[in-house]
Amino acid sequence: MTLRRFWGTALATQLEYQLNALVELVAMVANLAGSLLVLWLFYRQGVALGGWSWHAAQVVLGAYTALSGFTSTLLQPNLSRIVTQVQEGGLDFVLLKPVDSQFWLSLRTFSLAGLPELVVGLGLMLWAALQERGELPPHALFATAVMLGAAAMILYTLWFALATTTIWFVKTWNATEVLRAALSAGRYPVSAYPPALRLLFTLVLPVAFLTTVPAQVLLGRSSGFWIGASLAMAALAFALCRAFWQFALRSYTSASS
Repeated sequence: MTLRRFWGTALATQLEYQLNALVELVAMVANLAGSLLVLWLFYRQGVALGGWSWHAAQVVLGAYTALSGFTSTLLQPNLSRIVTQVQEGGLDFVLLKPVDSQFWLSLRTFSLAGLPELVVGLGLMLWAALQERGELPPHALFATAVMLGAAAMILYTLWFALATTTIWFVKTWNATEVLRAALSAGRYPVSAYPPALRLLFTLVLPVAFLTTVPAQVLLGRSSGFWIGASLAMAALAFALCRAFWQFALRSYTSASS
C-alpha cells in the first residue's frame, strides 16, 4: 500500500514532463549504439573478448544496459536525495515516520526515464542469447531472472552504502560518478580482462556478479557454484548494507537542531 502510493505520486509527477522522457530515450539509444560500436570494432579485428563470441558478448552488454536502466529508474532518483536530506535536516522527519527509513529513502520515487533502457537491455540479452543458443529453456530464463535480481541487490547495496557515508562526509555523493565509471567495466565479459583485474572485479568490486554471471546463466555456461556465490554475495551485501545504515544512524546529528 505504501509503495503504491509512493509510486503513484511519482508517476503523476513524471507525466507532467513528458519531453524529458523523450530526451532520455534519445540519449539511451545513442549510448547503447556507441557501446555496440566499440564492441563491434573489437570483433571486426578478429578479437574474441575472453573467448566470448559476438552474440555472447552482446548478452553481457545487455545485462549491463538493463542494470544501468535500473540505476536510472530507482537508485539515482532516490539515493541522490539523501545528501539533501542530511544537509537540510529532512532526514529528521524521515526517521520520525512510521515507515522503515531505509525503505523510505530507497523506494520513495522512481524515474520513467530509466525504464526504456531497462527494457532494451533485457531485450538485447534475450535476442543475443537466442542467436547464440538457438533456444531459451524456461529454467534458464528463470535462473537468469534470479541472477539479475541478485545483481540488482548487489548494485543497490553499493549505491546505498556510498550514499550513507554522506552522514559523515556530505560531499562523498560525487563519488557515485567514480562508482559508475568503475562499474562500466561490466560492459564486457570479466574473462576479457587481465588476471589481476579479474580478481578485482570478482572479490573487491563485484562486476562479475552484475553482468557476466547472469549472462553465463542465460547462455547455459554457468555452474551451480557461481549461481550460489551470486546469491550469497547478494544476501551478504544486503546484510552488511543494513548494518552499516543502522550504525550510521547512531552517528547522525540533526541538521535542523
